[in-house]
Amino acid sequence: MADRLAWGPLTTIRFRLGAALALALAPVLILGAGEALLDFHKDAEVQRVELVQAAQRSAAVARARIVSASVMLETLAPESVGVDCPQRLAEVTNRLQGYDNLIRFDANGRVVCAAASVPADPARRDSPWFARLAAGERQVVVSAPTSLTPGHDAALLAAQRATDPLGHFDGVQVAVIGLDGLRPDLNDQSLPQRTEVALADAQGHLISPAAARTFAAPPADFAARAQKAGSVLYTGTAANGEARIQSAAPLAGDVYVVLSAPSPGLFSWARLNPLSSLLLPLLAFVVALASVLIVAERVVIRWLHYLQRIAGIYAKGRLSVRPLKAEQAPAEIHELAQTLEAMAASIAARDSAMTASLDEKDALMREIHHRVKNNLQVISSLLNMQERALVDPAARSAMGDSRRRIAALALIYRALYQGADLKKVNLRQFLGDLMGQLVMEQQSSGRSVRTELAADDLIIDPDKLAPFALFAVEAITNAQKHALARREGLLSVRIVIDGDQAELTVADEGSGAEPVLTGGGVGRTLMSAFARQLRGRMELVVNDAGGVTARLTFPTPGIPGPGSGGGRAKGKLKGNRIAA
Repeated sequence: MADRLAWGPLTTIRFRLGAALALALAPVLILGAGEALLDFHKDAEVQRVELVQAAQRSAAVARARIVSASVMLETLAPESVGVDCPQRLAEVTNRLQGYDNLIRFDANGRVVCAAASVPADPARRDSPWFARLAAGERQVVVSAPTSLTPGHDAALLAAQRATDPLGHFDGVQVAVIGLDGLRPDLNDQSLPQRTEVALADAQGHLISPAAARTFAAPPADFAARAQKAGSVLYTGTAANGEARIQSAAPLAGDVYVVLSAPSPGLFSWARLNPLSSLLLPLLAFVVALASVLIVAERVVIRWLHYLQRIAGIYAKGRLSVRPLKAEQAPAEIHELAQTLEAMAASIAARDSAMTASLDEKDALMREIHHRVKNNLQVISSLLNMQERALVDPAARSAMGDSRRRIAALALIYRALYQGADLKKVNLRQFLGDLMGQLVMEQQSSGRSVRTELAADDLIIDPDKLAPFALFAVEAITNAQKHALARREGLLSVRIVIDGDQAELTVADEGSGAEPVLTGGGVGRTLMSAFARQLRGRMELVVNDAGGVTARLTFPTPGIPGPGSGGGRAKGKLKGNRIAA
């Protein structure tokens, strides 16, 4: 029982049904999770392929624009430069998207013609890209200096060498291609979300420093791998702490196009693909579990609670109640309710039989007590006849004492069969009857005795009542014989309950002569023996009235009766009547 209480809710039907259903649906949930994991890996692979393809497309677009720029730069030959040159170049850049500027420099790096304004730069002639063209290279593609891209984060510079008719270096034609012209179409649904584009050199340094926080550092050999395979794919952590997947493709020379997208994670992918991930299997699992729990509550649990209430009513003894509502329950619950009802009927029949048997035994015991009382009264009558036939006063006295003791025992049996309980007697009521019986006998001999009884309520069993009653008979008889023999006097009997100790006192007013407390008569011997049977002590003392008080102190044999409340019932007994 303690183990079941320790487990608590784990032993309920709700939990067991839920656990059984969860176990049954676990394969479905695991299958859904497996399919979601496969979809995740598939989507991640597709994202990688699309990112590589997007990088290659961006590089191809950039290369095409560089080739187109080379063709247009042919129009910037020295003989084609004139007053309308800036206007012609501006019209070209406006018509063709992706070009930020078209510029013609002379051999000293000064601007000859440009589609847009170009800041002066005295050190331009010494720039590495300008020097390479002056040294004889035909074409150079590098990151555009910031002096040529005002207002832009990054741009690509495609420069071509110009010569005079004699073949001498005569300047440079430059096309500035903005980074926006290299960016893939963000409306392309095949591209991963939050895709970024940048340019990098062969060492992996980004040409657009503004985007550095969203790009991860490439591996050391990325340039060689990109040149060999046409593109390279790698992952890393950006400066902002985000995991990124990146693809790099060669553009021209030592310039590379780099595309970066967030690295797909399982949880982020599940948030973006809720229906195709765990949501539907989990939703089906939760709905099935809730359905079973609701059905269990409506079909089983509430009927079990109803039967529990019925069982509680039966436990209180109301066995006539019938579980009528269980007729609407499922067949198994209805059958259980019928079993409970049959059990209650069986218990009621057994209780009725046991009650009848107890009543019969009670009546039998009362009849036995009644017959014992009658037999003792017969013996008492025979002893009374024998007493009257005796002449010797000592013999008559001894016979009378025996008769009174037997009459006291008969009074015990009368109290038992007339009382409500065969195992308990109210001591106060019994003492009243005993005193009445002894006083009536005294009055029959021509003497008048006044009595007083004050007793606390005390319930006592028959085993202790017999020695108590015989002690009281001896004490009262001795008072009647010795103290009240020559005149009318007062006989006082008291019972006081003080916690676990009870005290009986029988006191008289004396006969006028000096009380004699010594001696070894039969009465005192019997009083001492009865006190020992009660595990108490007996003493005889001279009281203030000149008489003798017999005191019996013994452990309280029972519990206080109803209405005791610590109070006492007092009254004066004359004959066999108590005057309150």
